[in-house]
Amino acid sequence: MRAFVLSAAGASTVEPAEVPLPLIDTDELLVQVKAVGVGIHDSYFLPGDARYPYPIGIEAAGIVAEVGSATSGFDPGERIAFVSSMQPKGGTWAEYAAVKAHSLIIPIPDDVDFVHAAAIPVAGNTVLRALHALTGIQAGGSLFIAGGSGAIGTLGIQLARQRTWRVGASASAANHGYLRSLGAEFVVDYHCPDWVEQVRQWMPDGVDGALAVQPGTAAETLGVVKNGGQLVPISGDTPAPERGIEVAGIPYTVDVRGEVLQLMNDVAAARIHVELEHIHPFEDALAALAKVQTRRARGKTILQLP
Repeated sequence: MRAFVLSAAGASTVEPAEVPLPLIDTDELLVQVKAVGVGIHDSYFLPGDARYPYPIGIEAAGIVAEVGSATSGFDPGERIAFVSSMQPKGGTWAEYAAVKAHSLIIPIPDDVDFVHAAAIPVAGNTVLRALHALTGIQAGGSLFIAGGSGAIGTLGIQLARQRTWRVGASASAANHGYLRSLGAEFVVDYHCPDWVEQVRQWMPDGVDGALAVQPGTAAETLGVVKNGGQLVPISGDTPAPERGIEVAGIPYTVDVRGEVLQLMNDVAAARIHVELEHIHPFEDALAALAKVQTRRARGKTILQLP
């Protein structure tokens, strides 16, 4: 099968290759990949026991081709979106992928195509867990998202509005109108040196909670949070707490499968919009990865397979 791989441990360059189809164990599915969600971590989020050449990638949508003998609840021909991370047999940048049955696997509703479905599992799973950490925001409360235009931010705005929260976000000026269309009440340009002060003009006492999505923004984002509020640094930054603000990690043990399924159904019903920045044919995968690694995004980049 065709795949995009790291050829050996320590390799820094992803390259196209022909590799064998993965053989599944009894607790796995073999999935024919139809669309891949491209992420900045795809080329280095690798298991220690990876088998090389190793197809990269952790997120996709496709059709169940084979079901392991000890696996129930799935049938050949079923359309699914999934996260398959740390799988030694390889990831999703391939025509077929082996997926553990206990992975995050979501059935795709009839009204959602593969390219939109592939954009949901990682971003949806991440932002829903992050929202669980924001225990201090009540109905009518306020949230600020530092980095609102990417896949996580655009879903975060809409999910927060479903919770009746008031939402502010940062993005480049070109994306301000778009974020307002998703429900953001206030949008600020992160290029402006006084963006923290601008948010404080909107919410003088500070917001109840904030998500720092864009790397390097968590420390500054503390400045827009009220005394005793909460900050979740999705970016991985870990600023020192101040003014009684809780810096909360993403609760990875929280099971949000049901919520991701509801998110998928909301997409099918047009209650949630999934923004696709670009859909690349599979053979253009390296160009897609290079674009995503610039960290300048409006929604999700997708690879499409026949």
